[in-house]
Amino acid sequence: MTDNKPFITIAIDGAAASGKSSTSRMIADKLNFMHVDTGAHYRAVTICLLQAGLQPDQTEAIKGFLDTVPLSTEVSGHRALIRINRYLPHETELRSVEVNETVSGFAQLPEVRAFLLDYQRNTIQEAKNYHFNGLIMEGRDIGSVVLPDADHRFFLFADPSTRSKRRQQEGQKDMIEKRDKIDSTRKHAPLKCPEGAIKIDTSERDLEAVVTFITETIGYA
Repeated sequence: MTDNKPFITIAIDGAAASGKSSTSRMIADKLNFMHVDTGAHYRAVTICLLQAGLQPDQTEAIKGFLDTVPLSTEVSGHRALIRINRYLPHETELRSVEVNETVSGFAQLPEVRAFLLDYQRNTIQEAKNYHFNGLIMEGRDIGSVVLPDADHRFFLFADPSTRSKRRQQEGQKDMIEKRDKIDSTRKHAPLKCPEGAIKIDTSERDLEAVVTFITETIGYA
């Protein structure tokens, strides 16, 4: 551990293009934390379900299928990558147009979220096994559902125009407003700021400023 600091967990929540992925990756690299991107988990499940010929309205078939699907973790640098059904999806697959258009439909299903919950929580032990100084997990329900007892919880947000520009710069074509509506109004684990989490407006703050603020807040300055 760095300076004999105890292992700590950080939950980062926020909508698409709020800056949570870039922030989480930089903090993981800077502090030797394991970075877990739960958005990639739902994208991996989406790929798996689409390959099986399933659609979001086939909930019974989805549950039955997922009961047979194994999950495991492959660690690459500071990143924890999900292997689903013994397959490790490539980043280009996870960010494809088809996945962008479909992921929110699958992610809102209780059957899908329940399938991933224990796996996501168990990544804490994975991080300890690999001797990381801590774990930083990003998503839309981390501080409220997945890791409500995380040592530190943050909620990142930005104005819609800023987020749309960021998405375009990333080469992504998903409809942010549509995904926001689906993610924030779903019945199960909606996107929201967890009670007690620290809110950070990233509209005018650059990445370095956000990272510095978080590292100072958690005592790693």
